[in-house]
Parts: sequence; C-alpha cells; structure tokens
Amino acid sequence: MGNGRILLYPLSLIYGLVTVIRNFLYNTGILPSVEFRLPVICVGNITVGGTGKTPHAEYLAGLLRENFKVAVLSRGYKRTSSGFRVVTTSSTVAESGDEPLQISRKYPDVLVAVDRNRVKGVRRIMELHPETEVIILDDAFQHRRITPGFSILLSDFNRPVISDHMLPYGNLRESISNMRRADIILITKSPFNINPIQRRLIVKEINKAPYQNLYFTSIKYNPPVPLFDRKESSGPIPDLKKLNGTGVVLITGIANPIPLKEYLQETAGEIIHLRYPDHYTFREKDLNAVYNAFDQLKTALKFVLTTEKDSVRLKEFTNIADPIRSAFYYIPVGICFLNDDTAEFNKLIIEYVRKNKRNNRVSEI
Repeated sequence: MGNGRILLYPLSLIYGLVTVIRNFLYNTGILPSVEFRLPVICVGNITVGGTGKTPHAEYLAGLLRENFKVAVLSRGYKRTSSGFRVVTTSSTVAESGDEPLQISRKYPDVLVAVDRNRVKGVRRIMELHPETEVIILDDAFQHRRITPGFSILLSDFNRPVISDHMLPYGNLRESISNMRRADIILITKSPFNINPIQRRLIVKEINKAPYQNLYFTSIKYNPPVPLFDRKESSGPIPDLKKLNGTGVVLITGIANPIPLKEYLQETAGEIIHLRYPDHYTFREKDLNAVYNAFDQLKTALKFVLTTEKDSVRLKEFTNIADPIRSAFYYIPVGICFLNDDTAEFNKLIIEYVRKNKRNNRVSEI
C-alpha cells in the first residue's frame, strides 16, 4: 500500500463523519424527505464503481412493464443538458446520458426521464404522465430527499463491502450500517458456480436484518446485435460461445470490463482490447485506433465488439464505413438469479407495486 494512499485515510474519517451527520439529519426528520403516493422503487449501492445498476434497473422495468405503466428516472450522468428531460429512442447521449438512453432503446414503451433533482423529476413525471403507476429510481440510494417505498441495494460479489473503507481511502459512499435501509440486498456479478459455503459466508458477513431479503445474481451476455443496420450480405454474425479462434477488437468504456474480456477469451483466437474510462466520450481519433486494431488482427474472420452502454455513444458515429461497419456489434447484458430465486424476487416486487398503487398525488413528510 503506497504512502500516498495512506494520506487519504484522515480524509475518509472526515467524509465518514459528514455522511453520518447527513443520515442522522434525514433519519430524525430534521432534513425533510418526500414520499409519493405511488410505488417508488430505488435501485442503488453504497460504493463507487460498477455494481450492475443499469442491468438490474432494466430487469425491473422489463418485469413491471407487462402489467403496469412504468417510468424510470435517472440523474443522466455526464449529459450536457440540464433540468428535466424525457428520453426517447431518438435522443442523443449529450441530451440524456448513456444509461438512460440505453434503457429507452431497450424498452421504448417505458417512460425514461432524467433530472438531477429527483423530487422535481418525480413530480414532473406525475404531472406530464399521470397514468404512471410505478417509478424506478436509478442510482438513488444516497438521494435521501426522496423516501422510496422499496429499496434494492446492490453489492458486487468481487468487491466485498464488509472489508471496504470510506471514500477517498476506499470505495464506500457511506457506512455499511446503512445497508439496513434496503428491503432487498443483491450480491451482483456472482459466479454461476458459487458453492453453498461461499453463499453462507457472504450472508453471515452481510448480517442482514430479519425484514431484508438477500439474493445472488449473475451477469449474462446475450447474443450480439449489429450496431448499425445490417445488410443480408454483411457476412456471419458472431456467436460468443463459438468464436472458434475469431479475432476481436473489444471496445469498452465501462467501470470494469475484465469479466467481459475474460468471457470472450474463452473462445476468441485474438483480442485487442481498447479500454477507456467509464462513460467515456468517444472521439474521431478513437475510431482511428479501432481501424488500426482491426487491421492488426491476423485472423481471417474478425469482429468489433463493444458493450451495450458504449453502443449508444458509438452509434452516433454514422461515418463508420465497411469493413468495420458490417463487423461492428454490441453485446446486450442481462441478469439472472441464482438458486432458483427468480420467482420469489419477482413476486416481492409485483406484490409491492400492486399493494401500493394509488392516485398520483404528492404528500410530503
């Protein structure tokens, strides 16, 4: 551990004290919080970095859209627009942020909106779309100005919160004691082959409250989708399970691309990984790096693959030409519950929404 990082420890103590005071003020009602007369489901975490919030928010939207009018409200991280904005399939990343646009394009019938002020955002949704029956708040566990009716907390299997520290020394946004605010705790990105002993150890470490449910989820990679409109003569479609020595240029601008790269390495013959920071804004010079990497691949059959989140940013480069254009695919991700817990989780969510459906009026606490 470097001396430079040790110097961050006192700052972590100060940051931790600030979060303790802030939560105390909300818990005691000194700072006001708003509760809405319709179901509000919060999805979030207590660490920085990717825990899979967007795939889980998408799972909820996909589950609930079958029986309810669903809205998803996000901050719209790194967008250049301001205030409240409804996201459509034709929105740009600059207008909406990449993750809200991803959700909108996956579920065009789900209302997706962005607003840094979540209270105002919820009110605008209820005003403009009074038919809304449930709102999903994406990445809002620390947004205490809203009291959600149901909270889902995500914790990365590969980064145990129990051994983490407060920012900036560690990755915690707040103390792990605040996990008690959650109704459900999801251990995300769990290996499919996790054994019962590992599960029991994690459950023991988390020490959940009696009213909480804890489940394990894994990320699943779905069949690749062409980034651009595909012509019948465009050639073969990549099969992630049978790449059989195929060459791949992998482009990622997400928090942790290692699991995806390792997944592709199981069958790909050669991978050139172009790794960028999370929510990266791609530029023309980055496309030149893609062209050069594609030319460097020595395999006869080769593809350019990217993540679903990165695809909404890369798709805005309409000047990409063949052979890159026809070889360009993104990999949709989903989640799956381990231990046959899917039905139990779904039932909890649907029952909460059904029991709490009310007319769209606001009451403040």
